[in-house]
Amino acid sequence: MDLLFFVILSFFLLLVSAIKGYFVLYPLLASMGIFITIFLHRGFQLKSLIKMAVTGSQKSFSVIGILLLIGAVMAVWMAAGTVPVLVYWGIKLISPQYFIFSAFILTSIVSVLLGTSFGTASTIGIALTIAARGSGVNPNMVAGAIVAGAYFGDRCSPMSSSANLIAAITRTEIYTNLKNMAVTAFYPLIVSSILYLILSLANPVELAGSTLAFEIGKAFNLNSITLLPALTILILCVLRVEVKIAMAVSIIAGSAIAIFVQGYSPLEVLQFAIAGFKLEPTSSLKNIVAGGGILSMVKVSTVVIVSTAFAGLFAGTRTLEFIEVYLNKARSRGDLFLGTTVLSILSAAFGCTQTIAILLTHQLVEEKYRKQGLDDDQLAVDLENTAVVISPLIPWNIAGLVPATVLGVNSGFIPYAFYLYLIPLFNLIQMKMAKPPHINSPN
Repeated sequence: MDLLFFVILSFFLLLVSAIKGYFVLYPLLASMGIFITIFLHRGFQLKSLIKMAVTGSQKSFSVIGILLLIGAVMAVWMAAGTVPVLVYWGIKLISPQYFIFSAFILTSIVSVLLGTSFGTASTIGIALTIAARGSGVNPNMVAGAIVAGAYFGDRCSPMSSSANLIAAITRTEIYTNLKNMAVTAFYPLIVSSILYLILSLANPVELAGSTLAFEIGKAFNLNSITLLPALTILILCVLRVEVKIAMAVSIIAGSAIAIFVQGYSPLEVLQFAIAGFKLEPTSSLKNIVAGGGILSMVKVSTVVIVSTAFAGLFAGTRTLEFIEVYLNKARSRGDLFLGTTVLSILSAAFGCTQTIAILLTHQLVEEKYRKQGLDDDQLAVDLENTAVVISPLIPWNIAGLVPATVLGVNSGFIPYAFYLYLIPLFNLIQMKMAKPPHINSPN
């Protein structure tokens, strides 16, 4: 009973943090302190609890370097003009009659390049929102398309922190995961695109008066060479070069373009890579083309480390052992995927972050997948098809709350984020219809 009370208390702390915009690390540390106190009271030794937490956090170490590189890539791409040119041509090429459909496609493309839903929402997402402002179209429709597109890349980009985290904790190869994700996303992507096309035709967006493209053209040299850093990432990833190396090469290319094309000094580019990109305070784009940097990922990294430590505590103390009773009732691949989906919803609701949803769900289902003879690749793609895309659909989870706040909407965008709930739905239907229907019985 005491455990249930403190689980609810921890959930409340995380919920308040998400709603108020507080840094989630603080309630996470408070919750960890609460649970350690409970475990000590139940007879666990402090030394063994610390060992459990450290063992859990070690799973995050391999992804921390990638997270820091992602921060540097984002800032350097902005300084090089890579992000601005993508936004510029996106705005220039959009037809008002197909605006919502185009918003989904554009944000999907940009999110694959950037690998971050927040970065996509904060750049092309804001640009699209501003362009549609005053058109009379429900802003939640536009925001739903943008958030869905933003998580297209967050789910399957080689630069995605969530994709790299799942590859790390499941001990799988990220390029294999990306291939599996592409296969399982095909039908949801097609159906989502059709739905956004219908929505667009029924709700054309008037773009007259938007000066965003003009302002970008004034602030940056939009030479086509600015796309080289993005092309570098794509080419090296297609060649299956290690992600860290691909990002490092992209940073070098972007830095050279920022210096020789955009006119920044080497010291400024270094400062951008560390602290994030900033335009002059007088620039009208200062709140749109800004951010990134290694320091911006330090906070994310600490959250990942503490979250994995939390998962280690739960694993070592067998706190969530009762969940296994329900998982053991799964007798088919579809039943197991349904259980994983339900656990993802609960983890995303309890943890209030995508990272915690991924880690808790993985912690709870890993043993069941192993007992049923399912390999790590199958576990990885199931996590991508549940925890990653479900988290933004929880109104207080920061995975959806932050992009919604950036775009100036509330949870009303959720019904229009078609792609996010079609992914688990289509995969569940496909597994339920697959033959043979049963998986191996545990020994």
